[in-house]
Amino acid sequence: MSEIPETAGGVMWQSSPPGSIYDYIRVASFSIGPDGLVEQWSLRAEEQFGLSAREVVGTDPVDAFMPPELRSQGHRRVAEILDGREWTGLVPFRTPEREGRHGLAELYVMPSETAAGERGALCIVVDVRALRGIETDLAASQAIFGQSPFGFLLFGTDLTVLRANRCFATVFGGEPDEHRGRTVHDYLSRPEADRMAAALRRVLDTGEAVTDLQLVGTAPGDPARRHWSINLYRVHSGTGRPIGVASLGIDVTRRHNAAREAADARRNLALLNEAGNRIGNSLDLETTARELLDVAVPGFCDLASVDLYQALLAGDDAIQNRADGSAELRRVAFASAVSDAPPTLTGGPAPTASVSVGDVHRYSFHSPCADALRTGRLHAVPGDEGSLVHTTLAVPMVAHDTVVGLVQFSRAKGSEPFGERDRALATELASRAAVCIDNARLYRREHERALILQRSLLPPGDPEAAGLDIACRYLPGNAATEVGGDWFDVIELPGHRTALVVGDVMGRGLRAAVAMGELRTAVRTLALLDLEPAEVLSHLDEIARGLGDPGGPERAAAGNRRGRPGARTAHKSREADLSEVYLATCVYAVYDPVTRRCSIANAGHLPPVLVEPGEPALFLDMPPGLPLGVGGEPFEEIEVDLPEGALLALYTDGLVESRDHPLEEGLRAFRKAISDPVAGLEDVCDQVLNTLDTRHGEDDIALLMARIQGLPTDAVGDWRLPRSPRSVGRARELARTQLLAWDLDDLVDTTELLVSELVTNALRYGEGEVRLRLLRDRTLVCEVWDAGLVQPRRRRARDTDEGGRGLQLVGLLSAAWGSRRTPRGKTVWFELGLPDGESGPAVELTEEQLLSMF
Repeated sequence: MSEIPETAGGVMWQSSPPGSIYDYIRVASFSIGPDGLVEQWSLRAEEQFGLSAREVVGTDPVDAFMPPELRSQGHRRVAEILDGREWTGLVPFRTPEREGRHGLAELYVMPSETAAGERGALCIVVDVRALRGIETDLAASQAIFGQSPFGFLLFGTDLTVLRANRCFATVFGGEPDEHRGRTVHDYLSRPEADRMAAALRRVLDTGEAVTDLQLVGTAPGDPARRHWSINLYRVHSGTGRPIGVASLGIDVTRRHNAAREAADARRNLALLNEAGNRIGNSLDLETTARELLDVAVPGFCDLASVDLYQALLAGDDAIQNRADGSAELRRVAFASAVSDAPPTLTGGPAPTASVSVGDVHRYSFHSPCADALRTGRLHAVPGDEGSLVHTTLAVPMVAHDTVVGLVQFSRAKGSEPFGERDRALATELASRAAVCIDNARLYRREHERALILQRSLLPPGDPEAAGLDIACRYLPGNAATEVGGDWFDVIELPGHRTALVVGDVMGRGLRAAVAMGELRTAVRTLALLDLEPAEVLSHLDEIARGLGDPGGPERAAAGNRRGRPGARTAHKSREADLSEVYLATCVYAVYDPVTRRCSIANAGHLPPVLVEPGEPALFLDMPPGLPLGVGGEPFEEIEVDLPEGALLALYTDGLVESRDHPLEEGLRAFRKAISDPVAGLEDVCDQVLNTLDTRHGEDDIALLMARIQGLPTDAVGDWRLPRSPRSVGRARELARTQLLAWDLDDLVDTTELLVSELVTNALRYGEGEVRLRLLRDRTLVCEVWDAGLVQPRRRRARDTDEGGRGLQLVGLLSAAWGSRRTPRGKTVWFELGLPDGESGPAVELTEEQLLSMF
């Protein structure tokens, strides 16, 4: 602004500061007297032409400034001017101190008169080069301002629009001049206008430019939201004083949308990556549903819930999705990033119903959620009026063409609406969770079946055995682990002997449980053959190798006999690749309560623990053997004499082995726990399980303990008989006397008859002396030993045969009978139930049974 020194008589006197328009156009003046010589020379002329007044005044201007070739024409022009003619034109001039350089001046000559009436001239000179520069600058400024493809505004110091360009007017309507005097509040919403006004004031006050100020608004007649990037800078006059603020606006809506889409894509990829890492880590259905919501809220939506079919949660194999909407679902998970949000989302069972986690409910037939479940397609549901929810995506959870439930993703009002990418992401998240849930369902079904199979193969109740106090524990792995192949068994053998078995099939799952069942059945079958422990394990090894062989156990056994254990021929290598190897460890022990001696063989299993009265626990020193299924090496067995009251423990590795500590540490802890004196055997089992760090069922645990009691000497009758016909009568007499001493009068006649048959057969078909032994425990067992190797065989005698019906009689009158090999011959035995025992009274033959013998 110009300075105002004073005001007088209504006339304002002011002086223009340096930097005015006159400085830019470089206007100079001088006067020519009647003689055609320079009379006056202005200071601006001195600056423009580089000559002082002393050098110029009194000289001919034509001779002083014009080139020689133009001087004659110059003198004619001066003469015309002095005659009173005005003249305007371009005049070249030379500057004395700049030899060889010429300028071009625009000259305006006005005739003048002196007081004496003499003619002169007043000359106004403008440097053409400066004038053309100003014209060029104005044209460039006009081009930038008027032809710019960006919105351009010039605000005055009062923050009103001084000038707007055509691009701005095209967006906001009208002609550019119509926007003069407006403010930012005429174009933007109040919050955005306040931000813009504050930025304008700050730029005007500080002079600091603002770049990329992001504003959001709408253009007249277009409801779509637009995004602008605004750049502000202060505009100054030539003197440097602020005269306003220039605003350059760029429409960045497309760039903003592209950036948002890119950000959404990155977010969706991150969510999918997180979903892959977090969903499905558990095999629990409810936990998997919660993992889905942990990923979705708040990264994808503000509220979410998961409903699963009640039938699926109840363990039904067939998931029924009734088209009438009557299928029951259970709310298994809910998550919210909104404070005080109700646990009910759009599309609930009823408009006013409240469904909490754990509630069982149904969706009405016409609800969007029921339609999503029926069709298996996503439904977008707008929020109710007055609800905090803007939109809900009802997404069916589909796995293997089966709908297992429904997940609802909701965004609250104020959040971005769901786009097509969001719909695709919601479907993908629901699908991933559905597959994990279905896998968990299938795993749970297999786990339950394997557990049922495994438990069905374990001894029912508390096993009983002659001369042994037995306690056992079986703990399956927890829900996070698969069923293993651990098993134990207690098998009654002839002569009141007992087989104790503990084994572990390597591997997990239903197939391991099935393999365990086959091996357990094989053990029981082999045990009934009354084989030695090492022989039992040898046969089990062949069976184990045959489990994974397409040809079965017989083929594996044949390969072993040919010297190629479990071998495959070269042309069937593909079969070998497809076959599965089943390995198992096993300890097989046979205890005789009469001799208190135990024969034990081991196939790669952990050694049994023996605790003798008053002694610390120790592991039996025995050959470890190879696991079953490896083949190639024979098994060895040991015999151990067990004192009365000793404790024998067989177990699986789940009891002593863990990922957190080495096996040796677990074995030491087991020895210490079992060495503590505890009265009851059941208490010993509990103490061991409570003491050891079993990792809460990280693996299956089988524990079998037996306390040695032995048969008392008065419960055993043992006699040796010579090979003489008189020994038959002697045997009957000994049996009668012993039974009467045991108060078993009701069994005397039957026992006498059967003893007579067995001793007679031993004398007739056997070798060496005969040994008779009677054992009384829960049943009465009679054994007849001889040195013959030929096993007795029951046959049907012909009508004309006088003999051959003895073993038929034994089979009909006894509860059980059989024979077994011994190191020096064989033993034939029969068993009778005690009159007051659980086995019932002695068997009485009917007429039909007697006739069947003939």
